[in-house]
Amino acid sequence: MPLKTLLLNPPSFEGFDGGASSRWPATREIESYWYPVWLAYPAGMLEGSRLLDAPPHHVSVQQTIELAKEYEFLVLFTSTPGFKGDCALATAMKDTNPRLKIAFVGPHVTTLTEQSLTDCPAIDFVTRREFDYAVVEFANGKPLAEILGISYRVNGKIVHNPDRPEVTDLDALPDAVDVYKRDLDVKRYTVPFLLYPYLSFYTTRGCPAQCTFCLWPQLLSGHPWRKRSSDRVAREMAKVKEYWPDLKEVFFDDDTFNIQKARTVELCSKLKPLKMTWSCTSRVTTDYETLKAQKEAGCRLLIVGYESGNAQILKNIKKGATVERARDFTRDTKKLGLTVHGDFIIGLPGETRETIEQTIKFAKELDVETIQVSLAHAYPGTELYDFAKKNGFIVNEQQMVDEGGHQLAMIEYPGLPREEALEAVHRFYDEYYFRPKAIFRIVRKAVFDSTERKRLIKEGKSFMKLRAQRKKYVAGRRNTESAGRNAETAGTAEA
Repeated sequence: MPLKTLLLNPPSFEGFDGGASSRWPATREIESYWYPVWLAYPAGMLEGSRLLDAPPHHVSVQQTIELAKEYEFLVLFTSTPGFKGDCALATAMKDTNPRLKIAFVGPHVTTLTEQSLTDCPAIDFVTRREFDYAVVEFANGKPLAEILGISYRVNGKIVHNPDRPEVTDLDALPDAVDVYKRDLDVKRYTVPFLLYPYLSFYTTRGCPAQCTFCLWPQLLSGHPWRKRSSDRVAREMAKVKEYWPDLKEVFFDDDTFNIQKARTVELCSKLKPLKMTWSCTSRVTTDYETLKAQKEAGCRLLIVGYESGNAQILKNIKKGATVERARDFTRDTKKLGLTVHGDFIIGLPGETRETIEQTIKFAKELDVETIQVSLAHAYPGTELYDFAKKNGFIVNEQQMVDEGGHQLAMIEYPGLPREEALEAVHRFYDEYYFRPKAIFRIVRKAVFDSTERKRLIKEGKSFMKLRAQRKKYVAGRRNTESAGRNAETAGTAEA
């Protein structure tokens, strides 16, 4: 028998969606929880294990500490904003059960390996990049010295074993939905733009795109693109239909689901007979024929990273797409009746007051169903971090989130104060949603669907509460900086 293993997405800030599948760790403007897909695969390979996703299941820190008594091995998926709290939790769990072995996994420890081991003595080892087989091998008794892709201490010195190659045979991994069925309550998961209840898993790993800000391919899944067989994906979808007959939607949470046309069309031919509703990620470079095949196979919605409406910013971040192509793509989705959730980012390299206005105007022109606006976060290990650090643009590295886990601006460019970038996020939302077209879409949902009406009211209250908090924060920042400037001026005058 392997070590009795707890695979943990840890409790953190209230409503914090920070590990095991979240590409943008933070507390959202509206409560959202993504499935802990990455932890599900090793959980499915270890008999007697448990996958605990604490935040959506409202498992407290104290309850998690008590669980330490029941296990021999803890695999904790950490994040940069949550690492300090995760370290405190791991320390308390080891105090409760000194025999507990602890491994931290995720992008943060991939990049800040030595710092993580130094800052958190409770960690026995960390796994760099993909961790499926490394933690399984340890649980099955393999010595640390023989496990690829891990780092650990030997006599006070940190040792880095050779890197582990990317997992190429994805069909050899277990089905994530079997672990969900065993350990998770699907009713606990919600994302505002997905149908409720929903479920998500992967059909591929890796992303060939070179976007400088993107955390996942640079620090976890890698750039080499690998796929599961279409038959295997279809079989897992059939399980979903069997396990949860009332489920409304499946989301394929790949880095980019439809990046290869031939594979996408082949998979759609296997999904079509299942007559299930599903959604996925997409790049704006996807052509009409591929989108048409998706629609005919049951695809409802696409999550699309538009990022910016400025051509130079798209070049700066190596997006591999143009504003013109984004317009054509969006036109195609509307023609086919595909819903789009558009992602935009404020504060990417080259951002100015003018480019912000350009992006807001561009978003309103596209007029997709829903949007998400994020602050640019320079996660350690990404090309964006290296660029911002080298040029002195990172001014708030130690505080990526506020006391509630919401994003704070950490990048500041000349002529664009960070509080102004933060304020622009909410102005973006205001200008986008307080338009007749957008209001009509929301009202139509509320009138004709009582479930949607309740959800929209709840989400509206959450967003307005955060909006007020952010306005207060921005005002406080401005007052502090103004007082600092006045003191500096007074000091100069006295001198």
